Amino acid sequence: MASAAELKLEGTFTAVVTPFTASGAVDYERYQALLERQAAAGVGLVPCGTTGETPTLSDEEQRELIRLAVQVARGRVPVLAGTGSNDTEDTKQRSIAALELGASGVMLVMPYYNRPSQAGLVHHVEIVAQAAPGPVVLYDIPSRTGVSLSLASKLTLLDRCPNVVGVKDASGNVLACQQLLAKAGERVAVMCGDDALTLPMMAVGARGVISVSANALPQRVSQVPRLMLEGRLEEARARHLALLDFHAAMFEEPNPAPVKAALALLGQGEARLRSPLLPVGEATVALISGILEELGER
Repeated sequence: MASAAELKLEGTFTAVVTPFTASGAVDYERYQALLERQAAAGVGLVPCGTTGETPTLSDEEQRELIRLAVQVARGRVPVLAGTGSNDTEDTKQRSIAALELGASGVMLVMPYYNRPSQAGLVHHVEIVAQAAPGPVVLYDIPSRTGVSLSLASKLTLLDRCPNVVGVKDASGNVLACQQLLAKAGERVAVMCGDDALTLPMMAVGARGVISVSANALPQRVSQVPRLMLEGRLEEARARHLALLDFHAAMFEEPNPAPVKAALALLGQGEARLRSPLLPVGEATVALISGILEELGER
């Protein structure tokens, strides 16, 4: 089990897709190949996040996806396992199991659908963090959950829970990132949760990105945080701007359908999803194909 000091939360992590076979089963062989490409590029692994289609994965499938991520990583890169749900006890048990499987840390999405109060959000995280024998990262994505962890709640959790070490900020609000870092400083690592905002968020103190686009383009995507961490702003900006059209295309239709289409175009996967998600339409395939050609990837 990892300690908080062992989770290096910076640079690029990939919110890994879950490949499926024609019969609808998890394609573990293709999944491991995807993980290996990420790890070889020095990119951290985030199995069982939103991009992994967790609402349609069984508990057994999620455990196996996390186990394989740890196995493929072999300590080369960190594994941050998505274990959050809108059930506190379920989240606690998933988090304990992921850390026992060897994950470097766990990532908790805020409880969706039942939409608790700020006090309820803090209570939820506290219970999980107190039981979890390893680092915890909070995942704030109000566009999906319907709730957002306030600045005051984040600061409360950082004060009460020593193993809460980071925040994946997918709020789209760069101001929120600045406000948190102005108050918490080095106590917390903020990771951008939106590829298109990586550079501006890192400019105000975020440490990297948890990326969708990196599933398809790990080398290109990971260059931007690396250059920013090295203080090479002009180079980072040029590379970031070159990827903006690709980042936008990854959300042309519901995630992860576009990035699975990109992987298929690159010969690295199939565009299969579990219902209710569907593959992207022909227009989006053409859009993605054209952007990959412009980038010299096809």
